[in-house]
Amino acid sequence: MTDTTARLDRWLRDAKARVGSATLAPSAEEVGRVEAVADGIAMVSGLEDVRLDELLHFEQGQVGFATTLDRDTLGCVLLDDPEGLEAGHRVRGTGEVVRVPVGPSLLGRVVDPLGRPLDGGGLIETIGYEPIERPAPTIIDRDFVSEPVQTGLLVIDSMFALGRGQRELIIGDRAIGKTAVAIDCIINQKSSDIVCIYVAVGQKSSTVKRVIDAVRAHGAPKRCIFVIARASAAPGLQWIAPFSGMTMAEYFRDRGQHALVVIDDMTKHAATHREIALLTRQPPGREAYPGDVFYVHARLLERAAKLSKAAGGGSLTALPIAELDAGNLSAYIPTNLISITDGQIVLDARLFHEGHKPAVDVGTSVSRVGGKTQAPALRKASHALRLDYAQFLELEMFTRFGGVTDNQVKDKIARGHRIRAVLSQPQYAPTRLADEVALVTALQNGILDRIPLEAIGQFCAELPAWLDRSAKDIFDAVERTGKLDDAQSARFAGALMALAAQIASTRPALETGAA
Repeated sequence: MTDTTARLDRWLRDAKARVGSATLAPSAEEVGRVEAVADGIAMVSGLEDVRLDELLHFEQGQVGFATTLDRDTLGCVLLDDPEGLEAGHRVRGTGEVVRVPVGPSLLGRVVDPLGRPLDGGGLIETIGYEPIERPAPTIIDRDFVSEPVQTGLLVIDSMFALGRGQRELIIGDRAIGKTAVAIDCIINQKSSDIVCIYVAVGQKSSTVKRVIDAVRAHGAPKRCIFVIARASAAPGLQWIAPFSGMTMAEYFRDRGQHALVVIDDMTKHAATHREIALLTRQPPGREAYPGDVFYVHARLLERAAKLSKAAGGGSLTALPIAELDAGNLSAYIPTNLISITDGQIVLDARLFHEGHKPAVDVGTSVSRVGGKTQAPALRKASHALRLDYAQFLELEMFTRFGGVTDNQVKDKIARGHRIRAVLSQPQYAPTRLADEVALVTALQNGILDRIPLEAIGQFCAELPAWLDRSAKDIFDAVERTGKLDDAQSARFAGALMALAAQIASTRPALETGAA
C-alpha cells in the first residue's frame, strides 16, 4: 500500500508540474467527416475553410488533396490506399499543399510521386520539400535555347535537333518505340552534365523494370531519378507524378545545372485527369475530358525553360510522350500537346514494322528550335540531309510499281537507301557526336556510294574504332568544340574514304566465303 501511495504522489507531482508549465490559450480546430469513398476519391463535408489543392489528413492515416469545392462538400483525391477509410471518419485540413522532397540525395533512387523510396534502399535524407505546383519562369528570366541535348540518335540529332530548355513531344502509336527513343536519350547523357528524371505514369511494372534495368546497364543511373506511378497506383499519385518530377528537376535547374525530364506518358495522365474529373462531378467537355485539361498540361510543360545568366543559367528540358490511335494526329489530346510543345518527333507504325528503327517519320516530325542548337560541324554536314531523304521517299513511292530508267533517279534512290540504312540504329547504342558527323559526311560526300548497301552496317559498326585510330585528334576536336575547319574536314573525309575502300575491297571475299 505504501508503494502505491508513493507512485500516486509522484504522478500527482508530475501532473501538477505539467499543468503549471502548460500555456493556456484558446484554440479552434475544424474537423470534417467523410461522406463517401470510392475509386480513389473521398467526398468530405464540414471543412468550409479548406482551399483548392490543400492537403488533407484522414483519421486512418491517409492523405489527399482537395480538387473540387462545392457548397456543402468537397472532392478529395486520395494519395494512399483507401483501405479502412469509411464514411464518418474524421478529416482535418493542414493549410499546406502537396510537397515533394528535392535534392541530390534523390539521384540514383526509385521513388513514388511523394518521394517515398520504392527500391528498398532505405530512407532518403533530403534537404527540403517543395510544392509540386510551381509557377513557370517568367519571360524576363528566360534565355534563348541555343545549347544542344545530344540524343545519340542520328535521325534526331541531324534533322530535329533538341536544345536545352526545349519541350519536344514524342508521339506515335502504341508499342512502336516511343519510350525507347527517350531512354536512348537518357543513356546518352552518361557523358554529359545533364541530370535525368524519368516519370512513369500508369505504366505496367514490367515496362518500368525494363526501363530502369536499361539505364542501369547502359547509362549513368547515379545521375538519374525514377519517379514511378504504376498502373496499380492510386489515381491521385498518377496525377501528381509529372508535377513531382518537374519539381525535382527544378531543384537542379534553379542552381545553374541542367535537367532532362521524360514523362511517360501524357495520354495516360490525361485519362487519369478525366477519371478524377468525372468522379468529382466536374462538367465534361470534348471526349468527356474536362475543359481545363489543356491548362493542366500547359502549366506543367511551361515549366521547362532555359534560364538567363542572371537567373543562374540552368535549363530544364522536357520530353513528354503521347500515344496515338491508328496514327491520328488530329485527336484532341495530341493536338493539345502539339500546340504546347516546341516540336514533335512522330513515330510511324509502318516504318517500325518494316524494321526501320527508330521509326521516325521525317515528313511530320519537326523541331521549332532546329539547327540553332546543333553542333556547327553536324549542322554543316547535314544541311541537305532532310531534303535528300524526303526526295528519296517521294521517288520511292512513285517508282514502287514501275521500272526506273533515268540514271539520275536511280542514283537518288540508291543514295536514299543508304541514308535509311545509316539512320537505322540498334536500341541502347547511342552514337557519339563525332561519329554522327562522320556518318553524315560520308553520306553527303558520296563516300558510302562506293560500298554495297548490305555493307553499310559493317561501315557503321567499324567507324568508331577506325576514327579512334586514324583521326584521333580530329575526333577529339569535334567532341570538345563541335566544330571542324576546312583542313580538318578534308582529313576527316580522307579517313572515311579509307575505311570505305577497305570494306569495299574485302566485301567480295566475304560474299564468296559465305557462298
